[in-house]
Amino acid sequence: MDWNFLSETFLKLIGAIPLTLELGALAMVLGTMLATCLALMRLSGIRPLDGLARLYIFVFRGTPLLVQIFLIYYGLGQFPAIRHSFLWSFLREPYWCAILALTLNTGAYVAEIIRGGLMAVPNGQIEAARACGMSPLLMFRRIVMPLAIRQALPAYGNEVIAIVKATSLASIITLMEVTGVAATVIAETYRTVEVFVVAGAIYLAINFLLTRLIMLAEYWLTPYLRQPPAPLLVSAKGEA
Repeated sequence: MDWNFLSETFLKLIGAIPLTLELGALAMVLGTMLATCLALMRLSGIRPLDGLARLYIFVFRGTPLLVQIFLIYYGLGQFPAIRHSFLWSFLREPYWCAILALTLNTGAYVAEIIRGGLMAVPNGQIEAARACGMSPLLMFRRIVMPLAIRQALPAYGNEVIAIVKATSLASIITLMEVTGVAATVIAETYRTVEVFVVAGAIYLAINFLLTRLIMLAEYWLTPYLRQPPAPLLVSAKGEA
């Protein structure tokens, strides 16, 4: 094992971590906003909105992310209307194409996570809020949304980890995130195993930190599930 080479490779790859985190964070924020709209469309009871959301989720969950990236990066530029519109200033850049593909993909998955969380809210809680005279907006903000977040957080955490790993696909459209830099190092040195071991260790470290943060959020949001402190034992002499 060439430790000098591993340390040099680590220093090269660590410089690409900010881009990896940036891609993952932007995709999750924008994807969550999109997913919230899709989940509300599914739960609206309006058939056209429900059908449109179902179709979107079916398409983006049923096709590989790699294909979606290729279609966005290479396919959209084939349409003259897009090339001559203001969108082309963004879509000609691989960075924004990667963000768009990751956002659209994760939005489909998170939409079902949010919908499941909202449907898991007990009806008794909603009826109690109505009995207290809460308005629909206040009930959603104070009762429904906090409970839905607690229910959806574990699955949402899994999607956060999945999207961080999915950022590695951005390297196929020339973005130099961790996997992209690793591919460059391999092309220069032909030492595939060592480079990918370092890259894998970096992704493992990132996801370890994310899992700790998600566990901390779960602990903070579920105080009612914590073990109550043991009662203090008072001796008979002390009671007297």
